[in-house]
Amino acid sequence: MPRTDVNVPTPDGECPSIVITHDGDGPWPAVILYMDAGGVRAAMVTMAERLAAMGYVAFLPEMYYRSGPYEPFAMETVFTDAAERQRLFGMITSLTTDGVASDAGAFLAYLSALPQVAGAPDGMKVGTTGYCMGGRLSLVSAAHHPDRIVAAASFHGGHLVTDAPDSPHRLVERITGRVYVAGAEDDASFTADDAAALDDALTAGGVEHTVEFYPAGHGFAVPDNPPYDESAAERHWQALDDLYGAMLST
Repeated sequence: MPRTDVNVPTPDGECPSIVITHDGDGPWPAVILYMDAGGVRAAMVTMAERLAAMGYVAFLPEMYYRSGPYEPFAMETVFTDAAERQRLFGMITSLTTDGVASDAGAFLAYLSALPQVAGAPDGMKVGTTGYCMGGRLSLVSAAHHPDRIVAAASFHGGHLVTDAPDSPHRLVERITGRVYVAGAEDDASFTADDAAALDDALTAGGVEHTVEFYPAGHGFAVPDNPPYDESAAERHWQALDDLYGAMLST
């Protein structure tokens, strides 16, 4: 499948990104794949390739671009090594809601100029998916760009419900498309109470949605995460196929 490495201009700099396109003539609907906390690496590229193989233009941005070049994280030890955990969380907290919304606008503008993207420029409809912290980015992007993002997914996403005024659950009523959220079991960053609050917010906004839990640990969908669960990962791919098939078909 064709791959292009690009630097997408944003109001805060240039975001290194990877574009992987389904084989064939196209055009294909575009999907933004938001990385987990570990950043863009081989596992994320593999996931983008699978997404593209399903019939999409997969767009994978390096969301830590504001931090500059950084040493890759070792996912098997990053949460147990105190220094690495501190470095990781410092980068996670740098992703503000305003910054994420601004970045999404830049990504959508870039995608709308690609001839291989279906509906570009004016009729383009886009999907998003995100993992771990990327689940938050996926929902925030959809809330701020409801005219373009019509299908948003979050898998083992954390901090979707917080006390902050810009908590994702306070924004999702803006979404005009469909939302799919799959939490992990025994995940302190997304509890049953959080799921209920998010479900209530989506319902109040009239947003078509599913909020459920998979019987797997946090990180179940990403192949280099220690809690990776093949059965849950396959279920997640089927959920994406169903979501995008319904919302992005041309």
